[in-house]
Amino acid sequence: MSSPTLVLDYSAISDVGRVRKDNQDSGYAGPWLLSVCDGVGGAARGDIASGTAVQQLRRLDEQPPGELAPDDLVGQVAGALHRAHDRIGELVDEDPALNGTSTTATVLLFDGHRVAVGHVGDSRAYLYRDGRISQLTSDHTFVQSLIDEGRITEAEARVHPHRNLILKALDGIHEAEPDLFLVELEAGDRLFLCSDGACGVLDDARLADILSSGTPDYAAVELVRASLEAGSSDNVTCIVADVLDETGAAQRADELAALEPLLVGAAAELRRRVPRGTRSPSLFRGHRSGDTGELEPVLAEIPEGLPPDAHAIPSDPIDPEAARYALRPPARFAWLRWVMVAAVVGGLVWIAAAAAWSWSQQQYFVSEEEGVVYIYRGVNTELPGASLYEPYERTNVDLDRLTELQADNVRQGMSAGSLDGARQIIENLVAAMEDETADSGTDSGTGEAGAEPGADASSSPATAGAR
Repeated sequence: MSSPTLVLDYSAISDVGRVRKDNQDSGYAGPWLLSVCDGVGGAARGDIASGTAVQQLRRLDEQPPGELAPDDLVGQVAGALHRAHDRIGELVDEDPALNGTSTTATVLLFDGHRVAVGHVGDSRAYLYRDGRISQLTSDHTFVQSLIDEGRITEAEARVHPHRNLILKALDGIHEAEPDLFLVELEAGDRLFLCSDGACGVLDDARLADILSSGTPDYAAVELVRASLEAGSSDNVTCIVADVLDETGAAQRADELAALEPLLVGAAAELRRRVPRGTRSPSLFRGHRSGDTGELEPVLAEIPEGLPPDAHAIPSDPIDPEAARYALRPPARFAWLRWVMVAAVVGGLVWIAAAAAWSWSQQQYFVSEEEGVVYIYRGVNTELPGASLYEPYERTNVDLDRLTELQADNVRQGMSAGSLDGARQIIENLVAAMEDETADSGTDSGTGEAGAEPGADASSSPATAGAR
């Protein structure tokens, strides 16, 4: 290629957030590869799916052997995604408890001039160029399909009740069919990858504002902080990479020389132990006028008041899984919390029951009792020890005057919705009886029914007894 070789200066950060207990995001940033995976599965361990995918994808982080054809670069990404997919399937086969786990995957493979993009799910990749941000990937979600059809807007999608419904993911079972394409890069570009914990709460304008300044380290930290302050309830993973030409690379030579691949989130092994009695679910303690966030300190000595085993880095570190499921002392006044929860739940149940009863008393249906057609108020349903309906209005229509089909319908109950609707059903039954009587009178006039000729259809007992 005619353009000079480009270089990436990158940073990555993943935070468990302020709501979730576990981080199911995984990320990787290296000189030739950027990737974000967001695990799905809850009890099925989405962290295992995302970590497994990243461990497979990171094998792509090698300098390409010379200039690659576009198809070859894209083919490498496709092959790595399929290997990650197969490996997740193997884990599910080995442990059926993992059935249902899956992960999104957004991958950018760099060759010095361009990136091959592979994408499955709702993690995203953006390109910030010349002050403008553009979304490179398209979400494989239900709400994105509604946006594409013009049925909802991007803003409405952020609060849609089914915004988390993913249509594609790496799960080891269904072929994911990833989106694959190339993006040519220019010096000065900034690449941004994130899980939906960030792009789900920050719009393009806010993302562009943060990406417009600072180093990749600064931008990554601020993007995570802004996501949490915007109310993100999910794990948040952000990767930012600057595209540098030879001049830019020379200016950051010392930083680039010290730069190493970064593995973050569930894929990284956390060896730091938090002292007993403390909790550090998030890297961030809150915004303080440009503060770039603080890590919980690693203790060099045991402060007064802490137990003897409170060293942050013991010689025999605790097993992470044992720590995850270890018993914790009950919080003070735990009983009061349960009382409040019970009161709230009881109040909601009472409100729901009252609303349901009020609604049922506005419903009507037509049925029969002892051979007479009635209009009932309520819902044509019975609960053990309770009836949800009562007779409201007796009609003059006898069941034996109806046709067999009409009588069966009445016995089963004919839903009307409103009182006017119920009365309309009665009028329809009466009209049908009149038509039947008229037909009988016509037949008797020709001697087919055995009745007296000239009988008046209006004197039929069916109409005489109807309202």
